[in-house]
Amino acid sequence: MSRIVSIEITHHRLPLDPPFKASWDGRPRKHFDATIVRVRDAEGREGIGSGDLMKGFEGHEELFIGKDPRHVEQHYEVLSHISFHYGRCWPMDLALWDLTGKITGEPVWRMLGGRADRVRLYASSGVLRDAGAMAAQAESYLEEGFPAMKVRFTSSAGGRDGWRADVRAIEAIRARVGDRLELMVDCNQGWRMPWDTTLAWTFKDALAVARELERLGVYWMEEPLHRSDRKGMRRLSDATPVRIAGGEMTRELYEFRDIIEERAFDVIQPDVALVGGITGCRRLAWQAREAGVMFTPHSWTNGIGVLANAHLTAGVGEAPWLEYPYDNPEWSGERRDYPMAQPLRHARGWLELGEAAGLGIALDEERLKATRIG
Repeated sequence: MSRIVSIEITHHRLPLDPPFKASWDGRPRKHFDATIVRVRDAEGREGIGSGDLMKGFEGHEELFIGKDPRHVEQHYEVLSHISFHYGRCWPMDLALWDLTGKITGEPVWRMLGGRADRVRLYASSGVLRDAGAMAAQAESYLEEGFPAMKVRFTSSAGGRDGWRADVRAIEAIRARVGDRLELMVDCNQGWRMPWDTTLAWTFKDALAVARELERLGVYWMEEPLHRSDRKGMRRLSDATPVRIAGGEMTRELYEFRDIIEERAFDVIQPDVALVGGITGCRRLAWQAREAGVMFTPHSWTNGIGVLANAHLTAGVGEAPWLEYPYDNPEWSGERRDYPMAQPLRHARGWLELGEAAGLGIALDEERLKATRIG
């Protein structure tokens, strides 16, 4: 019987030159941090996870050492307690699933139910560009085979001149590519960076934006109100045919339970690297399906997080697309996936998961050694 013998957590930092100017952050990002979790068993196999910083995990290793890594439900309960008291330690769950797959010789997507071995992707942009540049970016996504694109609206941190300028960017995209590309919009109103104290949109603001997005055939509008305003989200969902999406930073699974029961969102977007891990989020996929709510994870961490969300989506879910953070040149695959031996590659908008045991992660050990900061 396999037993966990060691857990190693390392932190890494990749300098970004030129910086990445994220739409949700008024401060240009000059580096990109990644935390790598390695769980090893007595036979020398290693499970890998990545995502949040694992704050508060140190000192709790004995709760896992000596245990069977395949007992993911038991480990999930322990991680849920740690995450309640400290930080989000869900990368540990990803590493346990990766190790379990290596023990059994199976890819995670098959262990989760095996509905599919690939996922359709939507290109998720991150940089605010002027209308012409956004249209050109949309055309490049279409040429690469993506069926859909998410456009970021400005947060209060800066960027375009308010939501009307954001709408003009959508108009420019539609003028360039017509209806050949499905469009989603991230309104960036659900949460703020710590230094950004500007209020989120009101319900009437969000409704006015929704009317414009209806006209432009937008598939969903994401985070149009503050995360606490679930009643407002439900009112907005009832008032517009545009789907309402959200939940990328929701901290607890019970909050998603309430969101699903209240039909506050048409689309829920948990990220296995940030809430619940694979073990917890598979519950949400089942709950959402039963309620007629779309399940399609957020995945803006790194390639390891993208892979983990992809395995869950392929194995359990029926999402039309999975988020694929990709916005050249500022957010290239090489930047996003620097801990990995090779960046993820899509095939005409599909991510093929294949038959590799576990999550199929291969790390770039030399790059990790060069970028290690802790």
